[in-house]
Amino acid sequence: MSGFFQLNPDQRAARLLDAGKSALRQWAIADAELELIKYRENAVFRVQHDGQLAALRVHRCGYHSDSELRSELQWMGALADSGIPVPVAKPTVSGELFITYEAPGLPGAVQMDLFEWISGEQLGSVEQGVTDGGAVAHVYRTIGELAARVHNQSSAWTLPAGFTRHSWDAEGLAGDKPFWGRFWELDSASPSQRELLTRARDRVYRDLARLDKSRDTFSMIHADFCPENLLVDGERVRLIDFDDAGFGWHLFELATALYFISGEPYFAEAKEALLEGYRTHRKLPDQRLESFQLFLLARGLTYVGWVHTRPETETAREMTIMLLDGACELAEDYLSA
Repeated sequence: MSGFFQLNPDQRAARLLDAGKSALRQWAIADAELELIKYRENAVFRVQHDGQLAALRVHRCGYHSDSELRSELQWMGALADSGIPVPVAKPTVSGELFITYEAPGLPGAVQMDLFEWISGEQLGSVEQGVTDGGAVAHVYRTIGELAARVHNQSSAWTLPAGFTRHSWDAEGLAGDKPFWGRFWELDSASPSQRELLTRARDRVYRDLARLDKSRDTFSMIHADFCPENLLVDGERVRLIDFDDAGFGWHLFELATALYFISGEPYFAEAKEALLEGYRTHRKLPDQRLESFQLFLLARGLTYVGWVHTRPETETAREMTIMLLDGACELAEDYLSA
């Protein structure tokens, strides 16, 4: 595995592309054209075959067990059944929704799944922000409506037998072994920054542990409502990339949707529109919003943990300083309030 991650990103992506071409035979697809769309946590390829398009997802080795991935796809299927526009998985010839694939040169057995192609433009990216600030109210109102519909489904849903996913709870966000890593140990952080992150972690853990976890506030969430995971097609916004979906507070979802525009001049407008859209489909008392800054800080800390545990990625190399500075600023504000 270590040899794979010593390659540069283009070399790693090339190996995953070759593996994807070979693995597509299990979907009865041969001689397809593959184009890399995204390579961060997973590698996602645009597949073109016989005039048809699909999206192939090659998962980061070891991120989720087979049971966890199967549960993710079960929830996506349930969301689709409830009328929420999400990607639809394409089963293999044998009827499986994903496969595990091994080949020389890969970091190990990798999971792959194939989805129907979704048209649309990304709302934006974590690196560059929202594509069209001029339409911010409309876009974030739509995002709020979509988030509320997701939470309505998940809070009423009876989990299938064997369903298993991680939790974005107090332990998962700020416990001894957070889901995305021990953010307070980031190598590139200064001693004063590590001390600040440690104090923030202790406070966040205590404050989260006090919060209600009933179905009104806590259920399955997408957990990555960032701009690039929302495809805009005319009046429609579709949610993609459920890789980080797990059990969590609904307010953590909303904080995630706003995190990467928190420094933009239209942040207040976006937040107001997001909440307005959410409240058209689901109750959200003002009292509950008192914890919003807590969840914004918790989200920022997870991103520091992400770059700490994935130093081989281009994202970590390019964004560590920005993510660290942002989390420290939020920590200082929260601890001094």
